[in-house]
Amino acid sequence: MKNFILKGISFVFHPLIMPLLGVLFYFSKTRRYIPDPVKNAKIFSIIILTVILPILLFFLLKTINKVDSIYLKSTRERLIPLFINCIIIVLILIRVLPPSEIIELFYFFLGIFCSTLICFLMAVFKIKASIHMIAAAGFFMFAINIGVYYHININGTIALMMIILGAIATSRLHLKAHTNQELILGLFTGFTPQLILLNYWL
Repeated sequence: MKNFILKGISFVFHPLIMPLLGVLFYFSKTRRYIPDPVKNAKIFSIIILTVILPILLFFLLKTINKVDSIYLKSTRERLIPLFINCIIIVLILIRVLPPSEIIELFYFFLGIFCSTLICFLMAVFKIKASIHMIAAAGFFMFAINIGVYYHININGTIALMMIILGAIATSRLHLKAHTNQELILGLFTGFTPQLILLNYWL
């Protein structure tokens, strides 16, 4: 039962959904006027490119024996998915969220690109970091950035994300998917790019 719950936490807070959560969070908090058709088009595009497409590509890679599971347990398994994800994010930055439209989301995804690229380079050198922590920490830092940018109270979101980060770390440790060092490395890899890029749009 315990393992089932821990696996459920890892699945519910899978890295694939974090970019989408960032977009939804932004649209729920922004004070800018953005027409609903534009919001819906952006959300639909993000769902297709960051959730559905990676899942389809995973099944393709699994079919040709390039990956064993969706959790990408080894650094060897991570190389192709992370490289493909970098390409997908570049496509989003160019076609879906260019800086001329929604600057906050552009830099959010630029931060995601930086984190993904760092994770890819670490995998090349056989260094493993928690992708779950990278994604969750990136969203957490972006949420804080939005709170600072719009001068809004997001204490509830901060408290919830701290609980989620703790739950993710606990589940990954108990499932023996990562070590403490890999979780900490993932945490820093996720939030550092978002923190640095804040200087360019705050």
